[in-house]
Amino acid sequence: MPYHWGRFRGLAQEMKKPLLKDHLLNNIFFDTCVYHQPGIDLLTRVIPVDNVLFASEMIGAVRGIDPETGFPYDDTRRYIDATPMLDDKARRQIYEGNARRVYPRLDRALKQKGL
Repeated sequence: MPYHWGRFRGLAQEMKKPLLKDHLLNNIFFDTCVYHQPGIDLLTRVIPVDNVLFASEMIGAVRGIDPETGFPYDDTRRYIDATPMLDDKARRQIYEGNARRVYPRLDRALKQKGL
């Protein structure tokens, strides 16, 4: 979807809708199960950090090793750590902060455990 962002902006404008950042991004999130660095770089360049949720898969859709990198395709944390678009604060937001905001019951349960 990030590669269609310009199209969606244009369609919203033509339909006399509010800016996407004002009406769509309040209720849509993107996960990091992209499986390659260029995809994560694009995602984090186009989509605001507040709308990106960390995701990984224990048994992912692609279970193999990427022959170009030598790492599992679904090692998604590696991609977030490597993207130049994010600083440490943004990475923390993706890894934990956004999930706590989107899932307030999870946040409460973690706080009760002192986390």
